[in-house]
Order: sequence, then C-alpha cells, then structure tokens
Amino acid sequence: MSINKARLRQLHSMLAPIMVLPILLTLITGLFYQMADVADKEADFFWLLELHKGNFGPLNLEVIYPFLNALGLFTLAITGITLWFQTPRRHLRS
Repeated sequence: MSINKARLRQLHSMLAPIMVLPILLTLITGLFYQMADVADKEADFFWLLELHKGNFGPLNLEVIYPFLNALGLFTLAITGITLWFQTPRRHLRS
C-alpha cells in the first residue's frame, strides 16, 4: 500500500503549527511544576499544574486536553517518521 507523500506532508505541515503551543505549554508547565515540587514549593505553584492539565480558568479542558495533546503529538510523530523513511538516502562516496 502506497502512502501519498503529498497528503502526508500536507497533514504534517498543517498540524505542526497548531500543536506547537499545547506541546510547549505542557512541557514548560510540567518542567517548572516539577522544579517547584523538588524545592518543596508546590503549594505556591499549583496553578502550573492546573495549566498543565488543561484548566485554563473559565475554559476547563481537563477531560479532553491530554487526549487531544497525545493524539496531535502521535500524529506528528507518525507522519514525520513516515516522511523521513520515504526520503531517498544519499550515499557518501569515499
């Protein structure tokens, strides 16, 4: 079964800019909350954990945010790896 490289590239390039913000938000909030936890200051930075889980004040996405984040990241990984394997390799000459 042949995968249409143009459609795969289109899906990957369309999804990448959309997923940058949620992935960076998850990465940064998780990192800083972990640092606060190690310093025994987690009570002061509980708001970071709320953001990390997808609770954005009036917009509470805690139920679906992790699944959307995981689905987007998984799709980017699969499309990226597939495109990478479809790229012709150049052999170095000695």
